[in-house]
Order: sequence, then structure tokens, then C-alpha cells
Amino acid sequence: MSTETNAGIPAPAGQPDIRQQQSLSTAGARNLATTTKSAPQMQGISPRWLLRMLPWVQVSAGTYRVNRRLRYSVGRGRVSFVKTGAEVRIVPPSLAEVPVLRGFEDEAVLEELAGRFVQREFSAGDVLVSAGTAIDEVFVIAHGKLDRIGTGKYGEQTVVGTLADGDHLGDEALQAEDNTWPYTVKAATAGTVMVLAWSAFQELHDRSEALQLQIMEYLNGFQQAQNKHGEAAIGLSAGHEGEFELPGAFVDYELKPREYELSVAQTILKVHSRVADLYNQPMNQTEHQLRLTIEALRERQEHELVNNPEFGLLQNADYDQRIQTHSGPPTPDDMDDLLSRRRSTRMFLAHPRAIAAFGRECNRRGLYPGTVEVEGKHITSWRGVPIFPCNKIPIVDGHTSSIIAMRVGEDNQGVIGLHQTGIPDEYQPSLSVRFMGIDEKAIISYLVSAYYSAAILVPDAIGVLENVDVAQRHD
Repeated sequence: MSTETNAGIPAPAGQPDIRQQQSLSTAGARNLATTTKSAPQMQGISPRWLLRMLPWVQVSAGTYRVNRRLRYSVGRGRVSFVKTGAEVRIVPPSLAEVPVLRGFEDEAVLEELAGRFVQREFSAGDVLVSAGTAIDEVFVIAHGKLDRIGTGKYGEQTVVGTLADGDHLGDEALQAEDNTWPYTVKAATAGTVMVLAWSAFQELHDRSEALQLQIMEYLNGFQQAQNKHGEAAIGLSAGHEGEFELPGAFVDYELKPREYELSVAQTILKVHSRVADLYNQPMNQTEHQLRLTIEALRERQEHELVNNPEFGLLQNADYDQRIQTHSGPPTPDDMDDLLSRRRSTRMFLAHPRAIAAFGRECNRRGLYPGTVEVEGKHITSWRGVPIFPCNKIPIVDGHTSSIIAMRVGEDNQGVIGLHQTGIPDEYQPSLSVRFMGIDEKAIISYLVSAYYSAAILVPDAIGVLENVDVAQRHD
């Protein structure tokens, strides 16, 4: 049976019908048409809530000094370790993070002291010390989690604190009147501790004059009148009658306050003059190159505000303001503990996976976190405090992260951002774009610089919930 083509001529039997093109193809039409196009896109752009919500303070001198009341008590830091196979050793200089040794600079003594620690393993449920027993050892936790267990008003056991990697206990024997443990320490997980016998410490103390002076200076500061925050006390009197002799008072200041210098993130943007001259319609190439470069700089700026060792929020949060999770994932109880440690908490900051893990824990308890509206967007909240996502908070080993709680603003003695506006060739606040010239290859160069830093005005302005397990559990 024969078929016919579009022209009416029958096609030979057994051959397919061949149709002729009747209109211009889209491939051909695109050669004569201007395409509708988007501006260059960038996947690495995040909401950058920290940059948006942090109050920014003008630092005209390039340096910001945080003046505080004189403090006698010394904060607790974290001891560091080196692991070789199954062997764990203390990094000697990090022993200066123990309050008793804060500021101690005799490296030879610190190295000898570190060598006297003995490695000891423990399992979940092991009791390391019992309340009421003599303090005859100092413990530094290399890995694992320990619960401090006290006795409640009616004799019940209560967990009064949790210790984790780098924490230490036992040095309070220098301050204790009866030299006994005020609490029981029980292992919540398996792990490793480094143990120093008091007799080994005492022997080193007796023959090191520098160590003796260090301990004496620490105890003198501890014995000074101070408030619950360790600040020098102000003499006051209240409730008296008649001609009562009032105490004299003055507010003493730290003699060496901390200073924050503005940090910088920079790059050199290069654009070939031929591109800048010929390919600017309908979109300006230099403008979009600059826009994406600035986006990358702002992303790096937020990363530095979170992680920089000199001024980053995670690195500079006071160790007394760091708490551990009760069971691993972030629970409502953990968030309440974090929230209760400071007044006027303005915001939480957490990795999106940590926010999802918190949502799962709320679901397990039949709770539904609220939301608050911020800049026209609905943000997950807890107790009315927004939980802003921040992908700059690291996830360690693929499953643990941190959650930050902050009070912000100079008037609130909180956390502030530092920058300087009005700089030469300013393109955005505290960000400049400087023309650097054209080289012999006709390449135009621009120096793009962003200046910034952050300051924690008082220690309790920021708190960190550590070792937050963001992995999904299978019950």
C-alpha cells in the first residue's frame, strides 16, 4: 500500500513518510533573537543573619577597647591534647588554662607537670570520685563526658553539671576548707582522663619557686572581697538606722583591658579591558563581577565572626558560659539551660542541621516550637527568642555542632560588631573598592577590602551549647 508526502507525491511502498520543514526552527530563531537571561547566580550566598542582626559600632581609631571592672577570679579554660595511637599526652602550655596556672610562663615547669599526668580509661557508669572523699587527684578530661552529681534538698541525686573534652576538676582543693569532693563524678560515656596525684604536684611545688609564687598570687586574689561574678566588691550598706558609719567604696578597673583591632578580608578582582569595553550590554560585566566578589567577602566575614581564634564568637565565649547537652541531641531542656544563663537573650544562632535536630526532639515530646517574624520572615523560635540559621557554625566529625545564645548591643553589655565607615573609596559600609590600575596585559585590577571585628563586652553576653548531636537517631 502506498502513502503520499505533503506535496501529494506517493512515497514508495515500505519507506517512512518524510515530512518537509514548514516553519523556522527554534535553533535557527535563536540566532536572530536576544535571549532573556538572568543575572549571574551564586549558590554560596546564605542569609547571613549574624551580619544583619548584630549591632555595628563605629570604630574610628581602628581599635576598640573593652573596659571592665577589676576581676579577681580567673576563668576556666580548656586543656589541649596530642594523641598518638592509643597514647594521649597533654600539650604543656595549655595547662595555663587551669585557673591556678593562668598566666604562668615557666615552660619547663609546665612540661614537667604535664609529664606527671597518668592516662586512665573509663567506661559509661564508672564513678571517678565520690562526694565526701578526700581530693587527692586532679582530673583532666581528654575525651568523653562526665556528670557532676549532687544531693538535692530531699536527698535525691541531681546532675549539677556536665564536663567534657578539655575540662578539669580537682584544682579546687586549693580553695576547699575540708579538702573533700563536694560532689560525685560519674561517667556518662566511655572516655579517657589524665590524672595527676596531689603528691606529685606537691613535690614539684616544693622545689619550684616560680610555681610557689604563682599559687600564692592566685590564692591572694581568691581571698579578696568579690561578688558572685568574681569582680572586686563595692562596699555598700542597706537597712541601717541612726548614725551608722557607711563603708567607703570605689569601682576599680582592669589595668590591662582587652583591645580589638579591626580585621580585614581582601581580594583583587581582575577584569580584562576587552570584556569591560565590549560585553556590557545588557548587563555590566564589571558590576556583576564586583557584586559576586562582595558576596563572597561577606560570607567570609561572617565565617570569621564565628570562627576566628582572635575575636570569633565560638572561640572567645567564656568557658564558664559553655554547657553540655544532657543526652546528645539539642532538647528543650538544653535550650532552657542555655537561655537561663543570661538576661535579655536576643537570639540563638545554630547550624540548619542543629535546628532540624531540635525540631525532631520537640516532635518526640509533642511540642511545637513557635515562630517570630523578623524582617518579614518567619523564624523558628524558642521561648520567643528566634533561632537564626548559620551554616558557618562547624559540624565536627559529621555529627556534632554548637548552638550560640547572645545578648547584643552596647547598652545591654552584649555582643557588638565593629567596623569603620567613611573609609576611602567606600562602596558599602566598611567595604572599599580601589582601582589598582591596568597592567601590560590590559587587565584591570580592583582591590576589594572589608574591615570588621566583634567584641563580647561582658562574659555572660554569650553562651554556647556544645557537643550538640545533629545526627538522626533510630529508636
